Amino acid sequence: MTQSLSETDEAAMLEAVGRWLEREVAPHVARMEAADEYPARFVEQLKEMGLFGATISPDYGGLGLSALTYSRIVARISETWMSLTGLFNTHLLMARAVERYGTELQKTYWLPRFASGEIRGALGLTEPDAGSDLQGIRTRARRLADGRYRIDGSKTWITNGVEGGAVALLVKTDPEADPPRAGMSMFIAPKVDPDTGRPHEGFKTGRKLNKLGYRGVDTGELFFDDYVLDAERHLIGGVEGQGFYMAVSGLELGRVNVAARGVGIARRALAEALAYAQTRHTMGRPIAEHQTIQLKLAEMATRARAAELLVEDAARAFDRGARADMEAGMAKYFASEAALENAIDAMRIHGGNGYSKEYPLELLFRDAPLLCIGEGTNEIQRLVIARQLVARNPV
Repeated sequence: MTQSLSETDEAAMLEAVGRWLEREVAPHVARMEAADEYPARFVEQLKEMGLFGATISPDYGGLGLSALTYSRIVARISETWMSLTGLFNTHLLMARAVERYGTELQKTYWLPRFASGEIRGALGLTEPDAGSDLQGIRTRARRLADGRYRIDGSKTWITNGVEGGAVALLVKTDPEADPPRAGMSMFIAPKVDPDTGRPHEGFKTGRKLNKLGYRGVDTGELFFDDYVLDAERHLIGGVEGQGFYMAVSGLELGRVNVAARGVGIARRALAEALAYAQTRHTMGRPIAEHQTIQLKLAEMATRARAAELLVEDAARAFDRGARADMEAGMAKYFASEAALENAIDAMRIHGGNGYSKEYPLELLFRDAPLLCIGEGTNEIQRLVIARQLVARNPV
């Protein structure tokens, strides 16, 4: 269950987030990002704000925010440090799988722990040889004689995989199924049993990947070797064969999130460029008075606003319960490209200073490309958009 906040309540929430970013986060971003330091203190503060339960129903201890409000929070945080949004986005996709498809026992067992941040987690889809092609995964779950499942395989590029405590794990329960998606299932796979506190045998984390951008938040490898789980608590929905649909439905919200990150970066790049253009002088006047700079600023402002509106369109469709894959794909495609283009244009407006680590442009420039790749590449987004256009407009 989601709730639409009044304009006043939403403005107050965004203002509170903005104050936190200004006071607690912004002074430390450059140092922590350069060191690739995990933001443990900010994790605790995000818990206190309830953002690990942002889209989880109040019935299970969450805030129950609409996708629209959630997207605006993500955009605002991304203006300061995009990496922080990764701490709770994939976590909320894991929670969404349980809330939408799980049994009542699974909801009451897992969701309060997710909402409080007691257990933080990830969405375990990508494998070394299967990225956008989810049906090509090889991680296997075999049903044992006692009804439990033994899982073997590996995942990579999993945000929150190293520091998190659980993962919504996409596996093959029937590798011979035709089509392959019919043989896919999803498990909640914890590192530690929440009841006993004992580590689960067979779940190991690998290296934390060294990334160009999106630093601070961990992105890593996961390995499963004779990892055994019971079906009652861990097989989402209690039945096999539904995992592909759980993953795809979660990607709609994930793409809204990525698009909102793009809005944040596009807006920050515009703000930095606009301020610099009014204070930097050449030929006796601010460069904002030069026509070539004005053209860039106009394009940047238009991109940022168009991206914002596309995200709102996708979020509203999601909140209505309508199919939103085309809208989310449009928003993700356009907003991520807008972020990248605005970051480049802002760097050009700054000239040599834009290439310096003393200015924030280089961080935006390194973070933005991820958005064109994550949650399905932009090439995939264009295929999704085109296919939905045809399906929704038959002749």
